[in-house]
Amino acid sequence: MTDKMAIVIETTQGTIEVSIDRASAPVTAANFLSLVDAGLYDSGIFHRTVTLDNQPDTGERTPGHPNNSIKIEVIQGGIHPDKGAQVDTIPLERTTVTRLRHLDGTISMGRMDPDSASSEFFICINDQPELDFGGKRNPDGQGFAAFGQVTSGMDVVRAIQQSPHEGQKLTPPVTIRKIARK
Repeated sequence: MTDKMAIVIETTQGTIEVSIDRASAPVTAANFLSLVDAGLYDSGIFHRTVTLDNQPDTGERTPGHPNNSIKIEVIQGGIHPDKGAQVDTIPLERTTVTRLRHLDGTISMGRMDPDSASSEFFICINDQPELDFGGKRNPDGQGFAAFGQVTSGMDVVRAIQQSPHEGQKLTPPVTIRKIARK
């Protein structure tokens, strides 16, 4: 087994290539790759865009609610909800352990509470240190589980982020045609 695994995300807006870091984030990488191998992301969607302009600060500072006064930029996707896939949650691999940071092009798992990530993932646009352990975007300060890096296709990621949206919801969502090992 090599430490890095290349995958290809084919979308209706173009192709994104990502290097998955199996050595630094073994639990998160194995979870993601098992979903890829099962074909669960095929016909999935990028459904959320977070820009500097669409994060209203509601004043909410409780677990499960982001601190929107801390601005981030990401696109988020996952398994199409019509598939009805039930995916187990995995332990949070914190950036203090993996040493992976939320830099421009980092792929990471979405979550609400610690140890609640399952299949939703996001890709960072620009560096997002507030998503690392100790960051203030999530009130619990535990950060998110980074597990890879875009190696090609950041133009596609940026195009998806700028696609039509209402609030943070892409309208329509961008279809993930297929995610596969390269």
